[in-house]
Amino acid sequence: MTGYNYKELLKRVQEKASAKRVEQDRFKLPRVDIFYEGNTTVLKNFDKILDMINREPDHLLKFLLGSLGTAGEIVGGGRVKFQGKIPTVDLQNKLKEYVDTYVICSECGRPDTHLVKKGRTILLRCDACGAFRSIGSVKKKKIKTPSEILKEGNIYDLTIKDIGKRGDGVAYFDKYVIYVPGAVKGSTVKVRIEKISGIMAFGEIVQ
Repeated sequence: MTGYNYKELLKRVQEKASAKRVEQDRFKLPRVDIFYEGNTTVLKNFDKILDMINREPDHLLKFLLGSLGTAGEIVGGGRVKFQGKIPTVDLQNKLKEYVDTYVICSECGRPDTHLVKKGRTILLRCDACGAFRSIGSVKKKKIKTPSEILKEGNIYDLTIKDIGKRGDGVAYFDKYVIYVPGAVKGSTVKVRIEKISGIMAFGEIVQ
């Protein structure tokens, strides 16, 4: 005998089942799926992300473009094309920021929410627990680190992370993608920025 009576065993089974349901209900952030096409970044699963978070495409796109500081548009097949080569981690972080601000309920942690506009205030209403919160108050609470500004003519210590199609080294600085001719992947070099175009920049190694 285990020492448990029928009621105690039933209670333990119910507790385990409840814990399992909570685990299954826990929201999983969608993973961005991208590829590069020339000097653009294509988000392949934009439509699937929208289905998972239940938000309007224009609202999410406007947030991503503003946060990334680039231009872009929705194209065929439920995709979005961004100007410039955007690192996967940057796009994933911006999507997380959007979901934390505009989707997840701060009370119960569920994504079963919708946006309500009252005058100039946008509220997030949770259909699961009934909670309300102001979007503006959440955005004010977040400590925002200012983006570092890359400047033409300045010299920076950069680590070459990738090699581009033309054989140039590729480094990243905040939101910028920097192409450095003659640089070897894995090396850290001093680079003078010669030209900046949007979030793309071109530099040369200095001795």
